[in-house]
Amino acid sequence: MPATALGPLKVLDFSRVLAGPFATMLLADLGATVTKVERPGTGDDTRAWGPPFDDAGEATYFQSVNRNKTSIALDLSDPGDLAVARAEALSADVVVENFRPGVMDRLGLGPAELCAANPGLVYCSITGFGSGGGASLPGYDLLIQAVGGLMSITGDPAGEPQKVGVALVDVLAGLFASVGILAALRHRESSGTGQRIEVDLLSSLLAALANQGAAFTAGGVVPARLGNQHPSIAPYELLPCADRELALAVGNDRQFTALCTVLGQPALASEAAYASNTERVRNRDRLRATLEELLAKRPAAEWAADLSAAGVPAGVVNDVAGAFALATELGLNPVIEVPRADGTPVRLTRNPITLSATPARYETAPPRLPEREQR
Repeated sequence: MPATALGPLKVLDFSRVLAGPFATMLLADLGATVTKVERPGTGDDTRAWGPPFDDAGEATYFQSVNRNKTSIALDLSDPGDLAVARAEALSADVVVENFRPGVMDRLGLGPAELCAANPGLVYCSITGFGSGGGASLPGYDLLIQAVGGLMSITGDPAGEPQKVGVALVDVLAGLFASVGILAALRHRESSGTGQRIEVDLLSSLLAALANQGAAFTAGGVVPARLGNQHPSIAPYELLPCADRELALAVGNDRQFTALCTVLGQPALASEAAYASNTERVRNRDRLRATLEELLAKRPAAEWAADLSAAGVPAGVVNDVAGAFALATELGLNPVIEVPRADGTPVRLTRNPITLSATPARYETAPPRLPEREQR
């Protein structure tokens, strides 16, 4: 069996839905042994989140973030099951949970108690709004996108605020959680002691606002919706062609010059209104009108091919099937097959991290919900 980066790390995963399971799946892909704790009878909420379902009748939402794990069914309100959960936690390297703050403490599974009994334990809590003033607030991705400002900068400026088409905040929080866990494990290597990790969805979103967040914190500017335009770069947007839209992401003056050449208007790059990115942003409406007129002469795919050949970032707007097809065409192998217990495969998205010595593994499909543990 090939070497893995995180074997024989043992992770006990009390989390459900998306952020926590995404983080623990990343660890599992990299070799950790992840045991998922689920409610007897119903399991993780996402087992019922369908359609769509795969060919085995499993919800694809659950399938997306639970490969390479095993599952145990425990009723944490039952003293016997709770004792099993505690024993598993005390033998683990990492515990991950996303209950509301205080729930694990009341169960005797909180970080203070477990870390006192197991000093090397890395304990990661994922919440919606932290353990302070927002401890009682439910953390759902749509809600975080709304109150966290993401929806205010997403969508047509003449329309209503829009959410992103995937639960992006949960994914971001899962990524931050996995980085925090790896950092804590690295610290444990040198110190011998674990530590508490706290990741909340709201802070994860604010950190991920990047340039838009810094526009406010460092520049005092409150960003607003610009549709598909960029607040600081032009042209960087969707533009209509003869048949459909073209994504055009011109990031510097050289690329703009090449764009003008491909469009058959090389002198356009020398005009004072377009000679620098700052000027192009100031004159974006006039520039857009000019580009629309030129691009209307040919289909988007033809423009994309010629512009890409000239070093100008451009492409058509794919649906999800088209996106996977493109990745396949480019040799990125975006889809992997993971075997179920009966030998049939489930097709899932590949882990994007490529490691030369310890590659990601795809050994087992997301687990079926087991019967309640027998004692």
